[in-house]
Amino acid sequence: MLLPYITFIFLMLRTSRSSDTIAVHQNISDGETIGSGNARFELGFFSPGNSKSRYLGIWFKSTSPQTVVWVANPETPLIDTSGAVKLDNQGNLTLVNGSGKVIWSSNSSASGTNINLVAQLLDTGNLVIKNGNEIFIWQSFDYPGDSFIEGMKLGKNFLTGRETYLTSWRSADDPSPGEYTLRFLMVKGKYPQACIMRSSAIETRIGPYNGILFSGRANYAPDAKPTSVSYLIMNQNETYIYYISKSNTTTLRTIVTPGGKLEFSELKFPNPEWTPIATLPADYCDHYGVCGPYGSCTTASSPSCGCLKGFDLKTSDEMSPDNDTRVCERRKALDCDPGEGFQKFSSMKLPDTENAVFSSNMSLIDCEVACKNNCSCTAYANSNITSGAVGCLLWFEDLIDVRVYPQNGQDLYVRLAASEFRFHRKKQVVMVVTLSISAVLILLGLILALYIRRKWKISDAESSSQMESEDVPLFSLSKISKATNDFSADNKLGEGGFGPVYKGLLEGQDIAVKRLSKSSGQGLVEFKNEVICIAKLQHRNLVKLLGYCIQGHEKMLIYEYMPNKSLDSFLFDESRKSLLDWSQRFEIIHGIARGLLYLHQDSRLKVIHRDLKAGNILLDHQMRPRISDFGLARMFKEEESEANTKRVVGTLGYISPEYAVNGLYSVKSDIFSFGVLVLEIVSGKKNRGFVHEDHDDNLLGHAWRLYKEGKSLDLIDECLRTSYSASEVLRSIHVGLMCVQQRVKDRPNTPNVVGMLGSEGSLPTPKKPAFFIQESEINSTSILPSVNGVTLSQIDGR
Repeated sequence: MLLPYITFIFLMLRTSRSSDTIAVHQNISDGETIGSGNARFELGFFSPGNSKSRYLGIWFKSTSPQTVVWVANPETPLIDTSGAVKLDNQGNLTLVNGSGKVIWSSNSSASGTNINLVAQLLDTGNLVIKNGNEIFIWQSFDYPGDSFIEGMKLGKNFLTGRETYLTSWRSADDPSPGEYTLRFLMVKGKYPQACIMRSSAIETRIGPYNGILFSGRANYAPDAKPTSVSYLIMNQNETYIYYISKSNTTTLRTIVTPGGKLEFSELKFPNPEWTPIATLPADYCDHYGVCGPYGSCTTASSPSCGCLKGFDLKTSDEMSPDNDTRVCERRKALDCDPGEGFQKFSSMKLPDTENAVFSSNMSLIDCEVACKNNCSCTAYANSNITSGAVGCLLWFEDLIDVRVYPQNGQDLYVRLAASEFRFHRKKQVVMVVTLSISAVLILLGLILALYIRRKWKISDAESSSQMESEDVPLFSLSKISKATNDFSADNKLGEGGFGPVYKGLLEGQDIAVKRLSKSSGQGLVEFKNEVICIAKLQHRNLVKLLGYCIQGHEKMLIYEYMPNKSLDSFLFDESRKSLLDWSQRFEIIHGIARGLLYLHQDSRLKVIHRDLKAGNILLDHQMRPRISDFGLARMFKEEESEANTKRVVGTLGYISPEYAVNGLYSVKSDIFSFGVLVLEIVSGKKNRGFVHEDHDDNLLGHAWRLYKEGKSLDLIDECLRTSYSASEVLRSIHVGLMCVQQRVKDRPNTPNVVGMLGSEGSLPTPKKPAFFIQESEINSTSILPSVNGVTLSQIDGR
């Protein structure tokens, strides 16, 4: 009898804690170690983060930082660098420790004649065991961890019952299974929707597949050239999704983080660094069912939740003002009246499809007929939005987890009672009569308007002539009014000391319009200052001014729209602060620092902001920070370093001591405000109004007290305690304390701040901060009060 020829992998590790390559891209015979060549993946032992435990894993070669995509033994680590990987003659791959005990096994075996068994790491990053006929006996792609890469399949095999899904690590230092998974829940008819789940509860529903992508990622750029193509395979045996890159020089990776985020990133070879593409949940509305049944969520208004048309918010004695659970109910109940119809809602995220029914061969018209003929059907929609495609989704219960997208959503048709449509017809008749009467009144109004316009023309010419030299467009009042739907309440984003802010659509672009109220403290001088200042500034971490309007008594600034509003709307809101994980907070700190560096050093003019605070940090669609509100900013000449004023302006809690007491401001005044902001971002607490049961210090004093006691990590926001980088948190607190030191000369300059945040070297010891300045002392200075009693410049949201 001939003995089968078997290829073994066997490597004893007796090296340092650095990652050691076992096998790369090709077979390894007994006793051999072979270099990785030009392969993109490596197989070896590694220690994640600050852990001393050793794991067998696969990672991208030469990326920074190391990007692990699969771990063999996440729950049974090696405790030292003594270990071995073996392939036996039954096709079973095992990992043994130094004493020979098996701590992990592939639990695979080959049937029949075991000839030429091979364990091989493929170019795709898939570790396989195969026989001489190239048949896979086992593959790592069937047992994914937290990462989804090209060539993997996620979904379900209906014959075997095997479900492949992603599972988060417990922490950055521990690859054992965490709390979160990315799973594909099957609609009746085996149509999938992707969900981020915490145990068995849905945290974020990424939506059903619409032929292009999962509809919960609707904020994509339709004109962008995709670097990959995704495919959904559905048949009687299985349903799964996979993707392939369109270029050999680009690859993608999707990961479920320990904090429950789904992160998409791109790698362009030979660049070793990953480029973030998107993160989910991206905003408040991405969280599952936040607006309740028949509620609709949008980031374009505040509050974000509302009821779909035809539904009203339920009010009862049982609902107290403190109960934020929203229940929308039908204005008119359905009774299967032949006059019932469907209200079309555009640019929507489709509702939860758990109780929906899917048909692959129905057109949209067929879908409507099917829903119309079934009195239990509550809504319908296309399942596939690609050109010429068919497919129908029918809902039979409450519509949950609906939201409105600014672009690229889907059409949803919701069933309403017959009386709703009769009511609208009556409304149209009343409208015609009303319009006829209004026409006469409008005619009379035109005569008066002509008179007023002549009077304002002179005022407009005088005001706009002061601005016309600036490199920023001037828009007419009528154009801005049209863009904001006549400044409708539905478009209002918020209101601060200077007046309301509205969302609008101008020349195809989302905008935020800051409309200065007549009673605001900001006059023409401050208005002109903000236009002049921002018009000269262009940086990714500064909000962009698109134009302005000055007409009659109206003064308006037009900014780019920031969908996630301001940092304080997350940071100090107990229900939303958990949406900011530590990696996002650390990146926000870096972004603000880079924006300050540009203002203080790299722009054409040296700019002192003078009102840096959480409310003036806006967040774009990727949660990147943008410094805003330059109404109080001052520009310095290149040779100037500081100035003095008798009119102190700013926000209590952020103002530096030398500015509050002596009116002296410089770049170090902004550095002080930045330091306060850093400590607020880490702690999730406001400096002003901070209270502690053990002492009377404010946030700066509390941070200093913990630093002196060696307990700085106790400062971190409680919602982050399950997942954060200790080294990054400690460095941020250290830098924050250096920025809020009492003496101006002790504080670092802006380049040093950016450098210290981005390095890993030792830092100077900070001195006692200026926390002894109590609120009563600040109020006794000449700080200019604002309309809202806190700051001269306050906009709560855009």
